[in-house]
Amino acid sequence: MSGETNEMARKKTATKKTATKGTKSAATKQGSADSPWQLTTAPGSSEFEAYRDAAADPPALVVQVGKTELRYHLRCIKDLHAMLKKHGDWVPLGGADEQKPAAEGSVEAWGRSAQNPVKGWYGLKKGLRGRFGVYVPPVLEALGLVELEHGAKNNRVRAK
Repeated sequence: MSGETNEMARKKTATKKTATKGTKSAATKQGSADSPWQLTTAPGSSEFEAYRDAAADPPALVVQVGKTELRYHLRCIKDLHAMLKKHGDWVPLGGADEQKPAAEGSVEAWGRSAQNPVKGWYGLKKGLRGRFGVYVPPVLEALGLVELEHGAKNNRVRAK
């Protein structure tokens, strides 16, 4: 009987390992137009899809929120992660529409700054260039690059 129990435990452990590996590779395979990430904003109040469009000019991270499509330079994933690693601590998200000012020191402010690697807006569609701090950090979280807070307000992000 104990041999049978040990065998069952080994099978459960093997199944968990396989499921974890499957989940990880599924996450890395996602992010295409055919298999977009299904995400929510940090507070969990809005759902959206996102995917990489490497064939676009310039290559883009496409975010679909209802019928609204936002596009950001695809390099924003790598650039934001590098900035967060260099910063080394929590950074407020500070999401804001393009027409509104971004909170100083926030991810949103960095996404618009002349000091970031693209020397300005990561957003590609005039009028829809904002909300960088709302939609890009959940993508980095899905990729396992950051820790993201999920409170009702004032969420922050930091690199893993």
